[in-house]
Amino acid sequence: MAKIRKAVFPVAGMGTRFLPATKANPKEMLPVVDKPLIQYAAEEAVAAGIETLVFITGRQKRSIEDHFDKAYELESELEADGKDTMLNMVQNILPMNINCIYIRQSEPLGLGHAVLCAEPVVGNEPFAVILADDLIYHEPQGCLTQMLDVYEKNQCGVVGVQQVNLEEVKSYGVISGSRIQEDLWKVDTFVEKPDPADAPSNIAVVGRYILEPSVFGILENTQKGAGGEIQLTDALAAQAQTEKMLAYEFKGKRYDCGSKLGYLEATVEYGLRHKHVGKQFKQYLDKL
Repeated sequence: MAKIRKAVFPVAGMGTRFLPATKANPKEMLPVVDKPLIQYAAEEAVAAGIETLVFITGRQKRSIEDHFDKAYELESELEADGKDTMLNMVQNILPMNINCIYIRQSEPLGLGHAVLCAEPVVGNEPFAVILADDLIYHEPQGCLTQMLDVYEKNQCGVVGVQQVNLEEVKSYGVISGSRIQEDLWKVDTFVEKPDPADAPSNIAVVGRYILEPSVFGILENTQKGAGGEIQLTDALAAQAQTEKMLAYEFKGKRYDCGSKLGYLEATVEYGLRHKHVGKQFKQYLDKL
């Protein structure tokens, strides 16, 4: 049985919806309370048993690498000041056994191209893809852990999905397929950002995937699609014609942190859950 050991994080996007905040700072480094989005995504992967994190980066993304690297000056100052709790926090952002690899995407050619950039590292293994924009909260099992359970039982590609209002499908890739149990569909094809009148369903793909390595060969021959980019959903639609693929409706709440409103919702709700400030934050909100 194949084991998923690697997760790919496409983080080369420009984050234009958050300008000017993202002019010099990657959108993946925007904090939700006290952690950047990319750390939540990495923690979800590690909790699912992932051993290698593959970041597909672009220009002005160096702070992502720095965040997961050792910070000698900061650690020395914290140690000298006796701030052991903070020192432990920055030294243990990721467990010591986790390997981080960074690959530059030279041109912004789309999500499909970003995933293809990971092929030299992933090789002929099944792998996960996580989009940090989609922050998904669920305890005790995170979204990727749930999806790995589905993969282990079925040994085929799995995409994370959620049901959205029909008028919202034009912002998503959606599936066409047949329901085989309450939270699972067999996928026939994918349609990227359809007009609501033409959409095959309201089952929308979100930023979690477990993919078979055969997708790389398909991506190499995938032409530019919606938005003039190489779309991952186009490659998955082709893959679904010859290989079994499932769509799993995960348990949990998704925050679309690629939008201002979704980011604000995440900030408020994670703030309310925070063990140190949640109680006081709720008292503040109650007074508004």
